[in-house]
Amino acid sequence: MSQIRTIVGLDIGTTKISAIIAEIEQGDEIPRLVGLGMVPSDGLRRGVVVDLEKTVRSIGKAISDAELMAGVNVDGIIAGISGDHIRSINSHGVIAVSRSDNEITHTDVERVIDAARAVAIPADREIVHVLPQDYVIDEQTGIKVPIGMSGVRLEAEVHIVTAASTAVRNIYRAIGRCEMDVEALVLESLASSYALLTDEEQELGIAVIDLGGGTTDIAVYYDGSIRHTSTLPLGGKSVTNDIAIGLRTPIEQAENIKKQHGAAIPSMVDANDMISVPGVGSRAARDISKNVLASIIGPRMEEILNLAHREVKKSNFPETLAAGIVLTGGGSLLAGTEELAEQIFDMPVKLGYPKGFDGLTDMANSPIHATAIGLIHYGIRHSDEVAKKSKTQGVFKKIEKWFNEHF
Repeated sequence: MSQIRTIVGLDIGTTKISAIIAEIEQGDEIPRLVGLGMVPSDGLRRGVVVDLEKTVRSIGKAISDAELMAGVNVDGIIAGISGDHIRSINSHGVIAVSRSDNEITHTDVERVIDAARAVAIPADREIVHVLPQDYVIDEQTGIKVPIGMSGVRLEAEVHIVTAASTAVRNIYRAIGRCEMDVEALVLESLASSYALLTDEEQELGIAVIDLGGGTTDIAVYYDGSIRHTSTLPLGGKSVTNDIAIGLRTPIEQAENIKKQHGAAIPSMVDANDMISVPGVGSRAARDISKNVLASIIGPRMEEILNLAHREVKKSNFPETLAAGIVLTGGGSLLAGTEELAEQIFDMPVKLGYPKGFDGLTDMANSPIHATAIGLIHYGIRHSDEVAKKSKTQGVFKKIEKWFNEHF
């Protein structure tokens, strides 16, 4: 009888928190989604916890809604992390191969990655990921799997992602208050890539731009490896605020107007089409042209995509992204965003819909859920690492419980 494993992906966003529960049979690679809970995010700003109590309530509600739909109780989750506190660097490590017959072992690979991660980072930051890019054996470059090969000198190129320690601790604390364990903490742009990209796209060169509510996350892939990640402190909420100020309407109404009538390119809409804009307080509603609305949205979307373009250029691979750009996240659903991105990047652009899953296809097949589904794929792909961390956490919890009972 095959064993069924339950995996939970928790996307902690600025405007929404979504929890997706999936089941996967041992030896299978395609998860079946069985539960989905999505609630408005309360207590976060630009991906960072600013009110712990509200965040705990939002996370708890999303998880309990997903549990209710799935008919299961979960105690461990794979959580996403984002925010403009995220920083990334590329690093290099070198070691001498330890065995006398010069065969490279798993231990050598671990040692060279440890050598590459030995970089000076500020005391208030911690490493979230060390992602191997390429290995070099005795000056032979472009090696992806060095184990079993022969060599005297082993080098590794890695991509290191760091985050503010307080931001990481607050996520752990909020999830812990919901009586859940964090099995893995994953950069959200990395997680989205797991749900969106094929191996061929990663080889050719591609950039994932996740247009979230409070942040825009960017991940650049080339030659099968991640090369650059960054987070911009702007997102769909910035557009909503511009509409609220420009049209003098409440934030909630501005969000509805953006979703129903907004466009990123003013020339796409008919200037004669009118919409009703509710006033603030007891003020009467007014009619305005859709063209006026698009002229408010357009400059902010241009700013966000231009900043994203600048980040992609920083990766030093802008000319070689043959597979182009993938837009995902709730902000990508705004009409005209795809066309505007094509103008700015001068590359092929497509909307990224998550793939590689069964169950709840009607509910989950949206760019909004790319990160949560990507977190599930991460849990499958890194099952040994996740299981090892969960086991370690379990031991520490038992020790903590024993101390609390006896002292």
